[in-house]
Amino acid sequence: MDFVASGTIHVRTKACGRKNCRCATDPEQRHGPYHEWTRRKDGKLLHSVVTPDQARLLQRAIANFRKIQALLARWEHETASEILNPGSAGDSQGE
Repeated sequence: MDFVASGTIHVRTKACGRKNCRCATDPEQRHGPYHEWTRRKDGKLLHSVVTPDQARLLQRAIANFRKIQALLARWEHETASEILNPGSAGDSQGE
């Protein structure tokens, strides 16, 4: 079984906020990269910092989730077409 997850992965660099740090004056010297997973849960936006390995797994899981969403949308459209206009969806698979 493969993973499924919603959300997005962002790779960012950050300034730490210390005035004497290299990142304070040079954007090329920011800290990172950091991998962040952003998603919604119970109506709230969640952010998690993840490892590069976790980010790779999550990218695959997010791609799987999007494929599932596309398949469900197609299935829903075909179901509505078949119910509202029987025989219009092409060859019937159930007969």
